Amino acid sequence: MNKESHITYSSDKNDLEKLEVSGFFVGWPNPPSDQTLKKILHNSQHIVIAIDHGVLVGFINALTDNVLSAYIPLLEVLPSYQGKGIGKVLVEKMKDNLKNIYMMDICCDEDVIPFYEKQGFKRGHSMFKRNYEFQSGK
Repeated sequence: MNKESHITYSSDKNDLEKLEVSGFFVGWPNPPSDQTLKKILHNSQHIVIAIDHGVLVGFINALTDNVLSAYIPLLEVLPSYQGKGIGKVLVEKMKDNLKNIYMMDICCDEDVIPFYEKQGFKRGHSMFKRNYEFQSGK
């Protein structure tokens, strides 16, 4: 990230149309395409996106019943923007969006548990099933 970058945040899905989107899902064997990422975000009930000069540099999304529970399936920040506090702001803004929801659940890899604990989440147990043949989306 250069010194002139200026990160703005938005929850407006219409902002996605004018953004450059690429470089996410690093390390995934079958990452979703940039177009599929836009579809994922458009279909989510809640999103917060981080933007730097017309480029999507981070995002978080949530699926919820808007009554009791919400699930946060994805939080991504481009590698060159990591360590700058963007992920923390995205989580804070999403928590604010979901402040009237009883439970917010996240399943994550072991190496990012300390990050989420710093954001007020508690370690728990989860179960999941993956259909890896659909990892890149439909």
